Amino acid sequence: MSTTVTQDDTGGPARPPGSLRGMSVRSVIVWVAVAAAGAVSWTVLALSRGETVSALWILFAALCSYAIGYRFYARYITYTVLRADDRRATPAERLHNGIDFDVTDRRVLFGHHFAAIAGAGPLVGPVLAAQMGYLPGTIWIVVGVIFAGAVQDLTVMFFSMRRNGKSLGQMVREEIGIVGGIAALIAVFAIMIIILAVLALIVVNALAESPWGVFSIALTIPIALFMGIYLRRLRPGRVLEATGIGVVLLLLAIVGGGWIQDTGLGDALTLSKEWLVLALVVYGFVASVLPVWLLLTPRDYLSTFMKIGVIVLLALSLLIARPVLQAEAITDFAREGTGPVFAGSLFPFVFITIACGALSGFHALISSGTTPKMVAKESQVRLIGYGGMLMESFVAISALIAACVIDQGLYFAMNSPAGATGGTVESAATFVQGFGFDTTAQDLAAASAAVQEPSLVSRTGGAPTLAVGISEIFSDAFGGGLQAFWYHFAIMFEALFILTAVDAGTRVGRFMLQDTIGNVWKKFGDLSWRPGNIIASAVVVLLWGSVLYIGVTDPLGGVNQLFPLFGIANQLLAAIALTLVTVLLIKHGKLRWAWVAAVPLVWDLVVTMTASWQKVFSDIPAIGYFAQAQRYRDARDAGEVLAPAQDPGQMDQVIFNSTLNGILQSFFALLVVVVVVNAVVVIAKAIRAGGSLPTTEEPAVPSKLVEPAGLFATAEEKRAIAEHERLVGAGTTEGGRG
Repeated sequence: MSTTVTQDDTGGPARPPGSLRGMSVRSVIVWVAVAAAGAVSWTVLALSRGETVSALWILFAALCSYAIGYRFYARYITYTVLRADDRRATPAERLHNGIDFDVTDRRVLFGHHFAAIAGAGPLVGPVLAAQMGYLPGTIWIVVGVIFAGAVQDLTVMFFSMRRNGKSLGQMVREEIGIVGGIAALIAVFAIMIIILAVLALIVVNALAESPWGVFSIALTIPIALFMGIYLRRLRPGRVLEATGIGVVLLLLAIVGGGWIQDTGLGDALTLSKEWLVLALVVYGFVASVLPVWLLLTPRDYLSTFMKIGVIVLLALSLLIARPVLQAEAITDFAREGTGPVFAGSLFPFVFITIACGALSGFHALISSGTTPKMVAKESQVRLIGYGGMLMESFVAISALIAACVIDQGLYFAMNSPAGATGGTVESAATFVQGFGFDTTAQDLAAASAAVQEPSLVSRTGGAPTLAVGISEIFSDAFGGGLQAFWYHFAIMFEALFILTAVDAGTRVGRFMLQDTIGNVWKKFGDLSWRPGNIIASAVVVLLWGSVLYIGVTDPLGGVNQLFPLFGIANQLLAAIALTLVTVLLIKHGKLRWAWVAAVPLVWDLVVTMTASWQKVFSDIPAIGYFAQAQRYRDARDAGEVLAPAQDPGQMDQVIFNSTLNGILQSFFALLVVVVVVNAVVVIAKAIRAGGSLPTTEEPAVPSKLVEPAGLFATAEEKRAIAEHERLVGAGTTEGGRG
């Protein structure tokens, strides 16, 4: 029974309730006002040069754009292009097993999905991209998510759901062909390993030598286990009740971390990066093999409240503090491509650096791995897929604002490598003064003292910069001299934010590996077979754990070496996902709507292939991997040791890592080309066949569930649910609410 879709004369779903033709005068006035506010905000950002610009203009431009995109474009894709039909049972209902396939409340699943996709990218990428100024990043984050990132997440989730929650690589193999499919399976799995390693690397850098963070993060695991049992066994369906308990326990864990850091327990929890690598590998394995309802879903749901809570609090703080943007709209570094944070011109590197905040291939793994197996009704993909990505984009905008409102001399002193800043406040001050900033050594020392850190110089990776920005905004808004507290709170928040993507990503990796091996060993492809789960999980965590260890011990810094590879690989993965969606739209006879995925696909291919070419073939050592390796090789042969390497062994390590990165970059780009070429062949066949070809979509099975489509049930949906429950109680129908 459908509560969200009406019927047309052909038997398919027609326009949804609340469509344009049914809008009231009041709704029209409201949306015209939202559009006008957004237009004014964008105009101010675009035309201001040299004037004082409030950060609120970025905030309002983003929020208005998100609202319009979700209300109109997401609705158009869901009901007109994809034709979501709530009469069809989803895999969660048809294949329910309580382990991987599990009908999940849309609010819980929204939290789980958002927590799983929101990793390092929306926090770190925009901070690094602030080197280019506030305008390029703002435009790409907002426009990119509305027309590319959120579209990818929604459509991949929908098509995977129609195929029993199959993984991205498996769908490419079945829908595009064996050659393109094999290339996709290899590319998707290898890229996923790199992505998971970088996500974990940011966690390691944030938690290393931080007992407060380790204590708080560790306690989220038993809290999540308790919530899982509470919702499953003790008080089934009491989502808000369990949420209240979980949030209180989480806040106590955060406060407790501050209490224990100066105790003996704090000393025991002061872990090195190497020990944290081991801890993350063990956690990733356990999270991957346990039932989703026991740890993964409640933990991600729990952490989502903190994530969303902090971001909402940041938005409110911006309204109260009304900070002024310290960064320029477009900096000289964007024009010249010689920035100290990362080298390269605005095109293509600002798009690669921001990554997850606007378009992320990693999301396609979650949207085709765990989430489709838990969606209750097809119409909910709009809230979970498109809405979840909009929320991540808002995180990215918040991170960009935080980086742009702090003193820009401090920003460059923090984000430039030690080889450039010299590592001391005196040398760093001299370094940033060379760019025209008047930041002094005393200013840098005062900034460190304000957050009770020994030094903020060359704290690369973006996370410390975001924490400084958040602490300054919160302190200005609420006062009380709590900047040090807010700084460490933000560091812990970032670690929790990112870690949830690692556990979900590991589970997706397990699905992918089982799907792939299942092509030749059917038993291994059975997701319910426990030995296969354990073996596949162990292989995945060992692979990304090995790459993580390389990053942790890299002399140039793991972030500096791995983040560019992560950014490009992530966007290449998005190209594979958008290629699949384009093919499926055409194979399903929807050529007229194929532009929805094809336009962002073409843009993504242009950007990523340009970036790949430059990272592989550029003769500038700061940009090209092979050029960097050759520079260190020449110096080693001449008996020199180049900073930050400290001995010949570290010189060899830099050469090996840079060469490996260049090979991987070339390999990933080649695999994507193979997938795209095979997809073009399939598209041509579909067009010649009259606009449609057979697909692997599962046959429709009538649904017995009645669920709302959005976060809040409409009056019509409430009536339908009440009627359904009355009939179930009377014994005149079967099923019930999920």
